[in-house]
Amino acid sequence: MGIDLKAALKNKALNGYRLFFLVSIPMSIVMLVAASGVDLSTGPGVSAMIGFSVRFAVPIVFLVVAISSLQKLFPGPIPAWLLRNRKYIGLCFAVAMAWQGLFISMMSLFFRDYYFADIYLLRDELEGSVGYIFLTGMVVTSFDFARRRLSAKQWKLLHKTGLYFLFAYPFSVYWWNLSYYPNPEPIDYVFYWSGFVAFTLRIAAWGKQRLHAAHMRSPESRTPFALKALGTALVMIGIVAAANGRNWQDPVTNFLTSPQWSADLVLWLPYWPLEPYLPLFIIALGTMLLTKVKGWSN
Repeated sequence: MGIDLKAALKNKALNGYRLFFLVSIPMSIVMLVAASGVDLSTGPGVSAMIGFSVRFAVPIVFLVVAISSLQKLFPGPIPAWLLRNRKYIGLCFAVAMAWQGLFISMMSLFFRDYYFADIYLLRDELEGSVGYIFLTGMVVTSFDFARRRLSAKQWKLLHKTGLYFLFAYPFSVYWWNLSYYPNPEPIDYVFYWSGFVAFTLRIAAWGKQRLHAAHMRSPESRTPFALKALGTALVMIGIVAAANGRNWQDPVTNFLTSPQWSADLVLWLPYWPLEPYLPLFIIALGTMLLTKVKGWSN
């Protein structure tokens, strides 16, 4: 007798706050065990724990980015379960980020010389600080007492903007690890491509929504062949560019930062000049063309 997956995923232990505790408590125990194995009285030891905590947070934020898209593209019991528990999965991400925040605080309070000499850049500080501001707002407004104080549009704007910002940081880190720094580790490939797939699914779901809305307005609407061809070409170019960042990063960065104002922005504007996201922009443009429909008559 087969397992009824839909019924199994409705088990109370796998939903709501039980799921949150099921994930966050073992994660915290692992974090404590790992911390006991490094020398937290040194800057490098604390830095190692910052990196360790990130490896828990990254897969969760990439999953949160993809959840709604999975349900739109591949409706089924697992995407429905993920969507139902997106709040609690997001809270698990917040726990992982809280551990990272603890170790970052230790670094900045007790090892300032090491931090400012070997780690600190103003842009990094801005990216991290803004990310935690967004995360705090998202966590607080996940509960009814705070959510009631926002309109539906305000809540959606906060959570969508915060999610994109929190996604952008780790995605850019792993893109640079693959596209600039020598000797990337296997985990860099895993996390970069996981993030790429997660956001590409989001683009695909957006494209599907555009097509559905157009067909609802005009059932006979079609995408012209020229736009289909151009859109397909752009999507393929974006995928190829995503896989070959090391080949184009240097000339593109030099071109984008050739104006002095742009070079100055690199020092303090988060993510500027956006190289890691260029393939995603190209894929989004291609998807827009693929889903730009017009009335059709035989």
